[in-house]
Amino acid sequence: MSPPAAAGRSYRSELRAQQAMQTRRKIVAAAADLFATQGYQATTLAAIARRAGVSAETVKAAASKAELLIAAFEVTFAGTEAAPSLAETEVAADVLDLPDEVFLTTVIRQIGSANARGYALWTVLLGAAASDPVVEAALQGILDRRAADYRRLVDELIARRLVPSSADPPGRAAAVSFLLSPEGYQQLVGQSGWTHEAYLRWAERAVRAEMSASAG
Repeated sequence: MSPPAAAGRSYRSELRAQQAMQTRRKIVAAAADLFATQGYQATTLAAIARRAGVSAETVKAAASKAELLIAAFEVTFAGTEAAPSLAETEVAADVLDLPDEVFLTTVIRQIGSANARGYALWTVLLGAAASDPVVEAALQGILDRRAADYRRLVDELIARRLVPSSADPPGRAAAVSFLLSPEGYQQLVGQSGWTHEAYLRWAERAVRAEMSASAG
């Protein structure tokens, strides 16, 4: 008789876990919306709770304000919390199978889409890092992963013979990171009124020009 009881407990446990996950998704989505529109200081846990349709105690039990900002950015930018990096997502893995003629264009379009989703929260994250040590530590981790992503991109381009092996990979990676940064998207699209497609065309021209320039 014990196996059915154990199965029932397992079902209830799985159901509670699913419900908790759904509640967290609602909280993080509400936090992302409020942080992006109101900023870090003006957004309270109570406001997040109201937007998510849960109690303030539920939000407090889920995460701190700083942790919610970090989770909101990760989900908005990369699609999941605690993503190791864009380069290690399933989407990025699929891109590695693409032929050379469309590889770089596809990478730039994916990064452009991530910037479009996340640039507003990126600006909030930068501001919050100046006064919140938890956010500051998380930001440094994100920057480290970004640097590693772009080094992998340059290495892949070299392996595909799309960039000379003498191309100074660290320098090229830093330059491409600058060209494809959320800050650049925010300035060109958010502030200057460029369309997303105009940004993508510029980004591809700029990256290709950097990759074809003489090293040094």
